[in-house]
Amino acid sequence: MTAAGTRPGAETAASSTMTGLTIPDGTGLEGCGPLATRAAELGYASVWSSEVDGLDAFTPLVAAALAAPSVQVGTAIVSAFTRGPACLAQTAAAVAGLAPGRFTLGIGSSSDVIVRNWNGLAFERPLQRTRDLVRFLREAFGGAKVTHEYDTFAVRGFRLAAPPSEPPLILVAALREGMLRLAGEVADGVLLNWLTAADVGKVTPYVAEGGDGRQVAARIFVCPSEDAELVRAQARRMIAGYLTVPVYRKYHQWLGRGDELAALWERWEAGDRAGAAASIPDDVVDQLVVHGSAATCRQGIEAYVAAGVDVPIVSVLPWGLDVAEGIASLAPPAPTAGDAR
Repeated sequence: MTAAGTRPGAETAASSTMTGLTIPDGTGLEGCGPLATRAAELGYASVWSSEVDGLDAFTPLVAAALAAPSVQVGTAIVSAFTRGPACLAQTAAAVAGLAPGRFTLGIGSSSDVIVRNWNGLAFERPLQRTRDLVRFLREAFGGAKVTHEYDTFAVRGFRLAAPPSEPPLILVAALREGMLRLAGEVADGVLLNWLTAADVGKVTPYVAEGGDGRQVAARIFVCPSEDAELVRAQARRMIAGYLTVPVYRKYHQWLGRGDELAALWERWEAGDRAGAAASIPDDVVDQLVVHGSAATCRQGIEAYVAAGVDVPIVSVLPWGLDVAEGIASLAPPAPTAGDAR
């Protein structure tokens, strides 16, 4: 992968071998197994869970891994704060043991809203906490007995009773320079979120400083609907809910959207939630949420791949469409003999 811009051959290399799908799809835990099976049939290579205010990140992957033994599974993401180091190692090792060679652990600092407001924990030194956790997990997954004073926590005498035969890949969720560099330094790659295809070339050079071969995964919000008015109205509310969180506000200011989103932040702080959402320009909405016909959406996903994303993780938004049909309509093309991946 080149540090920025378009990778050689990316315009002809279909993303069929790497495209991921976000689970669950609104059907709850009971739908995760069938959805993973269907995803495999459609050509998706992986399924990815998240952890915000719905299901935890690991339980859906257990259902998916059992139902679809050919599919890769991954967390995108779990917080570096909300589980103790040993507890996280145990949970991740259990999934890795269930799906040897198929599990990727995506971790990140999350946000002050989730860590402090919802879980009552201090949201302090997030970069250092994430670095310490990755280093601890590497040791624990290798079967070592860990006794170490890290910068943000200490572990004394912990050893996994059943370390995974194939330790999972570890990806670090990153927004700005420090965490992006950390992903390249200590992890196997990076997880990106809430950025446009054009933004990819700005963030990946920091990851590449850590060396070659770092995987770049990105969650991409997609709504295969041609009702642009409906999609933009729903997308504005969703974008406003995320981009007013302090870490995401700073992220998009760094990406260069300070002027475009100034009204969003000003009105939000004034308590005008509806006005804040309405102030988000169409251009920003259309870049952050891929929408239109299924063919247009597939082109939008490929734009991320051309810009340097190795694993596009599709999150199908349920606005004015049947989600199952939307997932099928966005299925990656079957690989051809000329595919580079």
